[in-house]
Amino acid sequence: MEQHRWRRLDGTKIKRPIEDEVRTVLVREKEMGHTLKVCIGTDSQVKGKETEFATVIVFIRKGKGGFMYIHNETSQLKMNIKQRMLMEVSKSIEIAYALCGLFTIYNVDMEVHADINTNHNFKSNDALKEAMGYIMGMGFEFKAKPYAFASSSCANKVVQ
Repeated sequence: MEQHRWRRLDGTKIKRPIEDEVRTVLVREKEMGHTLKVCIGTDSQVKGKETEFATVIVFIRKGKGGFMYIHNETSQLKMNIKQRMLMEVSKSIEIAYALCGLFTIYNVDMEVHADINTNHNFKSNDALKEAMGYIMGMGFEFKAKPYAFASSSCANKVVQ
């Protein structure tokens, strides 16, 4: 997988491949006796002629809080809302696919979150069926708004 620039929420840069970082986290958390769940999501914000994307990997320690890793990138492509929603999903799936083997080895549940509204009155809803099919077709558990907090809350805060 292409080396992305990842960071922690506090801004600390991750200087090694995210796969290596996640493997270390999974070993450490298991040794500490934590049960983990991972949620991966992406959100975007149009800023002038650029679209900023933020992808997050959220680790939830069941009953004991959580932490996340963040990746930002920008695009100059002009996209309509449906194209942008599907680009968000594609970025989340890229990361989920790269890491799913580790989650299987360490018996960690993973969800892919899409910042897409299930209410037909919202424009993002146009991409719901395609996004759900894409994510579930890859074999991942799918969550949309209002249950998609990794994308609609965590990643959203990064791009705002």
